[in-house]
Amino acid sequence: MRSLNLDQLRALAKVVELGSFSAAARQLNLTQPAVSLQIRELERRFGVQLIERVGKRAHATAPGRDLVEAAQRIFRECELTDAAMRRYRDGWIGRVHIGTTNTTLMYELPPILRRLRLDHPGIDLHVTNMPTRDSVERILQNKIDLGLVTLPVEERQLKVTPLHPEMLVAIFPADMKEIPHEVTPEYVAQQPLVMEHTGGAVHALVMRWLSERAPMPRPLMYLGTTEALKSAVASNLGMSIVPEMAVAEPVPEIVVRPLRPLLSRTLALIEHRNKPNEPALEIVRTALLGLRASAATANAPARRSRKRSSSRASHEDLRPPRGNSPRREARDAEASRDRP
Repeated sequence: MRSLNLDQLRALAKVVELGSFSAAARQLNLTQPAVSLQIRELERRFGVQLIERVGKRAHATAPGRDLVEAAQRIFRECELTDAAMRRYRDGWIGRVHIGTTNTTLMYELPPILRRLRLDHPGIDLHVTNMPTRDSVERILQNKIDLGLVTLPVEERQLKVTPLHPEMLVAIFPADMKEIPHEVTPEYVAQQPLVMEHTGGAVHALVMRWLSERAPMPRPLMYLGTTEALKSAVASNLGMSIVPEMAVAEPVPEIVVRPLRPLLSRTLALIEHRNKPNEPALEIVRTALLGLRASAATANAPARRSRKRSSSRASHEDLRPPRGNSPRREARDAEASRDRP
């Protein structure tokens, strides 16, 4: 059987769309006999009638309607093929799909994504927020190329590159009284606790940290994102435990405290060991490995903020109560002696 002729399919689709051979010929910049010939050749090829006239209008028969639908799908695939080839011609390098944890996407990836977009516009970059377990599964299925995940990840088919540790800290409403300088599991167990959803890596770490040293806390409130947790704490719904990078920039409504014992997680880059290396993949991988070098700089503001907060709290604890300074007491005593 001869190969399908795209010009003949376009002629059929245009006749059905406009209901007229002459109108279709004008839009296709052909003569009407040429359009009629293309339709007849299609009908001979398939052995069925594709067009019928009702009055002055041309209508598709049942086989004609099915063929037009199939032709539209073929046209779409042709357009995608043309676009792919144009990207190669115009400097398109390749497509890379990244899976990442929500915290990394919000607080660490934006500058890297901006640089990639500016320096390598020929890379078709896709980023999807997903839990670690989903990134692992989709890399094994070759549905994504790279994953930013929280360790541990134990899968022999994956190459795992640790990037940097992420310290976890406790956050409280700014107007809460008597917050300790270091927060222990025993203290957390007595507080209303707002946590991320149970599928998140932080939730599992915190639950383990608590269960090893203190009774499980009262029923928890669960929210989906770190920003939602910060908003809930600022609204006095309770305290929370979040990655340090999430509070690198001070928030007036929130007080940050370190945990004792310390609690951290490790961010890592994962990929399939058998993944063929391509130019776009190599460029994106190198950019993500830069998270190792930027981690110390990114976390420094949070550490300084926490030190300032602890220092202010310590000074406030040592400051004499208002109205009870030695000088004020001496003045009050002298005034009382002078009274009749």
